[in-house]
Amino acid sequence: MVQSNNAKSGTVDPVTAARIEEEIAYLSKRHRVSPAIVQEIIRRVGTSERSAVEREIRKGMARR
Repeated sequence: MVQSNNAKSGTVDPVTAARIEEEIAYLSKRHRVSPAIVQEIIRRVGTSERSAVEREIRKGMARR
């Protein structure tokens, strides 16, 4: 089986990276939290799927 270079090194192509950055900016503005918090949630959850990240943001807001 042949793996791509990106899969081996764990890097993300520039198009995907730009899309993730846009998603982080959108979510941080929508939920009024810093982009660093959104990045931390994405890292902790393990996915950048919008619904999962928004669910975690709402959980955090409920704890305040």
